[in-house]
Amino acid sequence: MVRRVVVALLVPVTWSPPGVDLGAWRAALAEDVVDLLARLAEATPAIAATPADKALAEEIAWPGTVVYEVATATIRPVLEAAARDGFDQAAVIAADAPDVPGMLLGKLLRPLERKAVAVAPGLGVAAQLPPPEWLTDHDLDGATPMALRRTAPQPSDVESTPEWRRLRGPADLATLDPALEGWENTRALLGG
Repeated sequence: MVRRVVVALLVPVTWSPPGVDLGAWRAALAEDVVDLLARLAEATPAIAATPADKALAEEIAWPGTVVYEVATATIRPVLEAAARDGFDQAAVIAADAPDVPGMLLGKLLRPLERKAVAVAPGLGVAAQLPPPEWLTDHDLDGATPMALRRTAPQPSDVESTPEWRRLRGPADLATLDPALEGWENTRALLGG
């Protein structure tokens, strides 16, 4: 059986809605992502954080959730930590997409049956482990299909999957779908 892990990477959050504390906003976004990961059927949930964010990671972690401390909030250190833990596949997703559907995470992992790397632009990267030597390090904003294909032996080694937006500014609030399940913590801070 293939051992998979999906890791919520605590990424910088520089904006919060008016009247909402930035720290509380960031914690709510990340906690909603972690709550989603905890409900995944065929993957182990985990959190990755830089030393500056370790306290937040431990605060939002479910009991037993692995917290990886990484030097930078980028994909390669997270994938390497998952490989050291014995996982066969890993996905790294941004912890500021509180309403990302679980189905989208499945679409990010599915190509790994035949591809080395898959990317959901702006949201996450998945890879067979250990990560391929040619996979250069990127933050999740820079991890686009084109950027990852530049160093791949063949462009077809990187599969592009559907993208999902993150909550990084006022315009993103209008894209939240109240009909989607989940994102309770973010919803509560928004007053709904």
